[in-house]
Amino acid sequence: MKMTKHPLGTLVETDVLVIGSGASGCGAALGARDQGLDVVLMDKGKLESSGCIGGGNDHYMAVLDEPGEAHDTVEDLIKFYAKPLNGWSPAMLQNGWYAHMKYFLDVLGKAGVQFSKKADGTYLRTQGFGQPGRWWVHIANGMTIKRAMARIVRDAGINTLDNVMAVKILTDNGKACGALGWNVRTGEFVLVRAKTVVSAQGRSATRGTDNSTHNPFNVWMYPYNTSAGVVLGYDVGAAVTELDTYQRATMLPKGYGCPGMNGINSSGAHEINALGERFMGKYDPMMENGVRNNQIQGTFQEQMEGSGPPFYMDMRHVDKDVVHELQYVLMPGDKATFGDWADCTGTDFQHKLLEVEIGELIFGGTIAVNDTFETTVPNLFCGSIFLYCSGAMCGGYEAGRQAGMRAAGITEAGKINEDLAASVKKDVFAPMQVPADDGISYKEIEQATRNVMNYYMGFRRSMAGMARALEKIRFLSGQADRLHADTLRDLMRCHESRDILTVCELAIQATMERKETGRCVYKLRDYPELNPDMAKPLLLIRSEDGPRFQWGKAPLL
Repeated sequence: MKMTKHPLGTLVETDVLVIGSGASGCGAALGARDQGLDVVLMDKGKLESSGCIGGGNDHYMAVLDEPGEAHDTVEDLIKFYAKPLNGWSPAMLQNGWYAHMKYFLDVLGKAGVQFSKKADGTYLRTQGFGQPGRWWVHIANGMTIKRAMARIVRDAGINTLDNVMAVKILTDNGKACGALGWNVRTGEFVLVRAKTVVSAQGRSATRGTDNSTHNPFNVWMYPYNTSAGVVLGYDVGAAVTELDTYQRATMLPKGYGCPGMNGINSSGAHEINALGERFMGKYDPMMENGVRNNQIQGTFQEQMEGSGPPFYMDMRHVDKDVVHELQYVLMPGDKATFGDWADCTGTDFQHKLLEVEIGELIFGGTIAVNDTFETTVPNLFCGSIFLYCSGAMCGGYEAGRQAGMRAAGITEAGKINEDLAASVKKDVFAPMQVPADDGISYKEIEQATRNVMNYYMGFRRSMAGMARALEKIRFLSGQADRLHADTLRDLMRCHESRDILTVCELAIQATMERKETGRCVYKLRDYPELNPDMAKPLLLIRSEDGPRFQWGKAPLL
């Protein structure tokens, strides 16, 4: 990495730039570094705690080909995940996920992550989310996994730009050549020039709706993810996808936003409605251990019919050792404050029912890629394609590997448009020039956004309601120039709010294009049935008049 002074701030030059230092970004940085290249990893947070796994993780998904283990081959993985809807081809799944699963199990294990093992030395794995095999490896010290990942990255000689928020991907002659950002601690403007770029900023915007706590930071997934990857990719002209179908929710302990339902469901827990009935058999043949969307749809339907709330997860019949590991090892490993919450509320999986609720609805998606993880913008790759900690690391690694191989054949990075950079810098700090009396806070605009999305874009929708939501979100977007910031922290939040508004607007438009019901957690009153012609990805590509829609997988470059 080369750093020099620039009239606008600091100029950083490298071979491969990775934006986002969560699981996907760490994987991408390692993939590029393994090609022998100089790599810069940039994130608005700090490497040791950034990304969804910054707060911990309880399971690592792996298909391991263990002898005698059913449904434990790459063919099983491909059969389950290579669906026309998400655009994941067999080649992507085999080369980008399966090929790196064992590698990261080994690397993380050597770095101190304690993967649970059985007496015969094989990994302790369970079945979940409707998958055919036992693909979930238990983690005994999950709260430390990100710090272990950070040590691996730093020991590999990867350069990090901690606390630098990316705001613009740069191109030269249509090819990605770097990014612009600013340090959220010091206010320093940063220009990064690179031969290739990897977007690894996650798939989710977690503050577009809220749960019963009405605290947008007390949520299931990492609250600092705002789908900035989608926003930056869309802004630079890359096709984005899954905005219409990657709308997810999970069950939560009532009043506490935390991960962990995979462990609870796969432990053998029964979901019980207010009438004392175990009802999930009506919605998924695998009951509570079925597809997550089915549990959400089923629970919401029971609520609509008056059979709840309350809803409970009953684990009193489950083996005491399994339940003990779940409450005291796996759940705190996924969110460190779980033990404190359990103590305060008297939660006891072994002896009491756990009241649960449907949590916040997450809107998100990703930048569409081809089989080599390259987007429709040449030299821009994306690592945030697959799901879960495992999918993020492995997909990130493959994206970084491909970006590294491409960079190795490029003599010199493209040039930075100085006028554009100056304009972006002015826009970045504009909220600090807005008078407080005339401005609005990020809290106000985000809460207004959540009110709109909760009301019109919930688990039951109509075309008229979505049109109204679009109108209101666009009005709020029109107020974004009034965002006021007193501090650099507030300024960061202002830019996060802009991202959330953009993702919500794109998600509404994408959902209105998908005129059917049944592929996500919501039902659409105007189109209550599946449409077989829509069993494929929906791409959104920026144009002067808004998004241009295209059905099908991202085209090859």
